[in-house]
Amino acid sequence: MSFLNLFRRLIPRLLLGNVVFFATLALSFADSTLVVEHHDPVESDATLSLSKVVDLTLEKYPDVTWLNSLEEEAAALAQRGNSWTAGASQAGLHFQEATSGTLHYIDAHVQVPLWNLGQRDAEQRTAKLAENSAMSQTAAVKLRVAGLIRAALWDMDLANIGYEQAKADLTLTDQLLTKVQRRVELGDLPRADLLLAQSESLQKRSVVTLAEAELMHTRKRYSSITQITKIPGDYQEKLADILKIQQSHPVLVAINSQIERKQAEVNAIKLVGSGQTAVAVGINSDQFTNDPRSNQTASFNIGVTVPFGGSAHLAPQVAAVNVELNKLIAEREQLSRVLEQAHHEAEHNLEVNRVELGIANELQQVAEDHLKMTQSSFSVGEINLMDLLRIQSRTQQAVLNAKQRAVMLQRDIALYNQAVGVTP
Repeated sequence: MSFLNLFRRLIPRLLLGNVVFFATLALSFADSTLVVEHHDPVESDATLSLSKVVDLTLEKYPDVTWLNSLEEEAAALAQRGNSWTAGASQAGLHFQEATSGTLHYIDAHVQVPLWNLGQRDAEQRTAKLAENSAMSQTAAVKLRVAGLIRAALWDMDLANIGYEQAKADLTLTDQLLTKVQRRVELGDLPRADLLLAQSESLQKRSVVTLAEAELMHTRKRYSSITQITKIPGDYQEKLADILKIQQSHPVLVAINSQIERKQAEVNAIKLVGSGQTAVAVGINSDQFTNDPRSNQTASFNIGVTVPFGGSAHLAPQVAAVNVELNKLIAEREQLSRVLEQAHHEAEHNLEVNRVELGIANELQQVAEDHLKMTQSSFSVGEINLMDLLRIQSRTQQAVLNAKQRAVMLQRDIALYNQAVGVTP
């Protein structure tokens, strides 16, 4: 063999070795630059239950201030209903002096407003319904918080599966890249296959980076909602044995309690009538004088004040509360429709994902068997790298889909429980 021919044979090998070296160096550099430094840590706690997380979240939830004010309002209404008088009592003192300056009259009295017939009972009922409404509002908010936590946990679980699968796909792709590099060095494969394998590896690294970023986003959403960085060790739920939306649903109980309270308020306002009847008790005396015109006596007197003709002034208050009442009734009808729709969607999604999970598991098995056959065929040169990468990508997607469907089924169970009003 001439030196020229030997040179021609060695030069491509040397150049190819440099390509492999620089490609490996580039991949290492890319790996270091794709590491995301921002991390949102979340720790699993086996002693922490889903219901405990909901309770801890509710303690710090922004609606707590509003819920506390509802309880304070109910206590204030109860205090008013338990009062023996219908309002604040009044004390009066009048002093009268004659022009001579020697004759003085003193008049002192106390005026007490009385409850109208049935008014005090109506006020006490309003206070009781306000207390019930406050408790039902708390239950409704707790269910809403549970829904946020359920969604955040399962979103985080799905993101974690995507991240772990992306890392597994990258590992498999890098293993293939190593084999391709070796076969290119040996002259079994063209350099174009090496570039193709490198491109595939870089794409997988990008997927890992994006999957990790999405995982961090879901962790942050969870910690933002709960204000903690721990998750329950087990938060899978059993499917509630409830087939339709019931009147005991916390959201419906909350709106119904508000309606009952407004109805009681309307009745209490009507019983005010034209106002409060008031009884005044007092004394008159002109004993504190030496004037000969004075009788030097003290007298006791009692008076009753009965209001009348006040219906025109009371009507705007009744109308205002009626506006609020009818608005709540309209909201209840709208909520009923929303709840029915949410229940239907949750039920349908549950049925669909049960079927899809079975299909996804079968597809995963078929895809994995196909990939094994394809890998064997590639190793003996029966198919090209492009076909192998296509089948490998399809298999990886099938594996990911099967894992996601399993999680989605558990998520749909939690969302179904949420739809029918089951609080953890």
